[in-house]
This record gives sequence, structure tokens and C-alpha cells, in this order.
Amino acid sequence: MQKHIESVAILGGGPVGLAAAAHLTQRNIPFILFESGSSVGQNMLSWSHVRVFSPWKYNIDKAARELLEETDWNAPKADRLPTGKELVEDYFLPLANHPKLKPFIHLNSKVLSVGRKGFDKMKTWGREEKPFSIKVEENGSIKYYEAKAVIDATGTWNQPNPIGSGGIFAEGEEEVKEHIFYGIPDVKSTHLDRYKNKNIVVVGGGHSAINALLDLADLQKEYPDTQLNWILRKETIERVYGGKQDDALAARGALGIRIEELVNSGRLNVYTPFHILQLKKRENGIQIIGDLQGEIEAIHGIDEIISNTGSRPNLEMIREVRVDLDSSLESVFDLAELIDPNIHSCGTVRAHGEKELRHPEKDFYIVGSKSYGRAPTFLMATGYEQIRSVVAYLDGDLEAAKRGELNLPQTGVCSANYTIKGKEENVGGCC
Repeated sequence: MQKHIESVAILGGGPVGLAAAAHLTQRNIPFILFESGSSVGQNMLSWSHVRVFSPWKYNIDKAARELLEETDWNAPKADRLPTGKELVEDYFLPLANHPKLKPFIHLNSKVLSVGRKGFDKMKTWGREEKPFSIKVEENGSIKYYEAKAVIDATGTWNQPNPIGSGGIFAEGEEEVKEHIFYGIPDVKSTHLDRYKNKNIVVVGGGHSAINALLDLADLQKEYPDTQLNWILRKETIERVYGGKQDDALAARGALGIRIEELVNSGRLNVYTPFHILQLKKRENGIQIIGDLQGEIEAIHGIDEIISNTGSRPNLEMIREVRVDLDSSLESVFDLAELIDPNIHSCGTVRAHGEKELRHPEKDFYIVGSKSYGRAPTFLMATGYEQIRSVVAYLDGDLEAAKRGELNLPQTGVCSANYTIKGKEENVGGCC
């Protein structure tokens, strides 16, 4: 057992986990950070070629910046849009290598479970006096660590949803997995040979799917035999376009404008609402069978599938922790009313912090995209504000914990009305 009883354990070395390390360091609270990958920001490196729609000024945590400015770090230009690779190389790695952080960051360390030392979830008497026990697979061996508090910032990216209807694997999905890419492939470079002149389906209606389609559209211009298909579950395609020119994040608005142009160009076959039921291998490629507007429809001759149907949190690792999660979103319970996509159309959420993130298990917090569960939209700046508040609370600074300091740009769609099957549906007015 590794003794770190006075330390806060941070799970995950992405942007929010590293921000937690920075805030704890500034408040002289010892920490230990576990990252399952071989580098901090490992999940972002899986989409290193993708340029995010929020500029650098929204992507660097305040406490992290202050630590970096103690070194010879060169700050990126505030209004530039970084790629996933640039986020890691120009921000995460310099921060992780800061001498105040580096000794306490454990790479290749996968957290298997979290609980109270000697207590399962059911046992109450004396629970809060016990340290947390964290089981970690570290460089091939199992180790146990103790900590006084836990911040779970493991995210959801490495837990992709299946492409089947209803959130479950489609019949045959496992059998054709070698033809499914869960994520955003680098179709112009690393994965060029996999996609050029192929018949491709992209599944999903979010920004990841749009990025993949726009890259494929560029590929199609150079390799005209490339065929593009888009499967969505939305009642109307207009809901995908977002705020367009009204979005305060210009790059995010531009995605909506560009995908609308691609849809209108006729170079893309759109199937919506389409619910995938079955995938079959045929001599001429994969056959996708599903429900299209209430009728069974088959799409034939598909070579490759790109799945962008969102992701879900890994809850198995915290099974023995008393957490309060929303039954539908699997988000932190008190966040659900703020982020539920059935109610809210926008990605801009009012400031929230320790109070909303609190669980029945004292001193245990889920932060970052994992705190949103299956909700589709999350900004790094939101996670930084969560961390600022949580760490202030752990330090006994209740005034700072209560104070809201988040200022995000609007999406431009929060008050939009859409017409669906002859009726007007209000999807906004929320943020």
C-alpha cells in the first residue's frame, strides 16, 4: 500500500486533471495523478489532427498559466485555434514537466477501482474517517494507494457508444469491427489508404461527425470515387447546423455553415432519422439495415464506417463509491437539469462548481466531461471552473468555492425554434 493519506488523488491526465494538479499546487495541497496512457493528454493525441473550435484563450486554465509563466514557456497566441496535438505539445506537456508537478504524475497507470479502505459501499459507520483506497495497474503490476480525497477527471473519450439503435450494439457490429473507426480518423494522412475511393458511412450528428465528413469531402475532391453517406437519428437535419454565423465561437459556427453547404451540394447521401439495427458482411461490402422514418431500409456496399455517436462514462471503477448520478444522462445529478439535451440546445452552461458536483461520498468529485455523463457538449473552460471551485472547497476556502467565475461565449442557438413534423419545437431559451 502506497501511503498518500494527506494527498488528493487525481484520476486522469487530460486538461481538467492537469488543471486540478495546478490548483492543488497553488494551494500547497499535495496530490498524486494517475494517467493510463504513456503521455498526459493521451486521449487528445488520438485526434491530434483535429483543430478545436475554441481558441487558446479559453483552453488554458488560470492556475496552470501562472505556473507555466514561472518557466521559459512560450504562451500560444490567444486567438489561435489549436489542434489536439498542439494542445498536448504546447500546453499539457510543459505543464506536466513543471518541477512542482512532474514528480507526482504517474503515467501508464490505469485506475481499476476506487473505494473507502476496508469498506464496501454498504458500510456507513466510520466511513468518512477512512482514506480512499485506489487500485492501480501501474506498468504491468497492481498497486494500492491511499488518499484523503479523489477527483475523477477520467473523461469519456475512451468509452465510445455503439452505433446500434437504443445505445446498444447493433446485431453484427462486433463481427465487422475491423471496418468501424470509433473516433475521428486522419483521412488526409495517416488513414488515407483506408478511405480514399471507398464507400463510407459516418454515423452521428455532433461536431466529431461533422469534422469527419468535412475531411472526407476534401478527400473526395482529390479521389472522386469516394462516396459519402451520413446516418443520423435526428428528426431534421437543420438541428445539426447550430448557430452558424450567430455563434460567438466563429469556428464552431463555421462547422454548421460548411456542413450545410456539403449537404446541399448533393455529394453526400443523408439518412435521417435512421436507427441502425443490423450490420451484415456481404460480397460487395457491409450491408446496414435499420429503421428509416418508420420503414426498414438497407444501405448496401459500404466499405468503411466512422462512428461518432458520442461516449459514456466508465462507472465500473467507482462502483463501490457512493455517487449520485442522473438516471438518464449518467451525469452528476445536480448538473442534469443544466445540460440535458432533451431540454437545452446550447453548449453554454451557467457557472457551477463544488456544490453541484458534490456526492454522498464526502471528498469525492467527478469533474470534466465525465461529470456530464452522456451529454454531448463540454468545453474545457467549464471543467477549469469546476476544478477551481472544488479545490477551493477542499482547502476550506468556502467563499471562493461558492463564487462563480465562468464566462463563456454563446452558441447562437439557445433561443432557436425548429419545426419537426409539422409542429414547432422550442429547443432553447436556456443559456
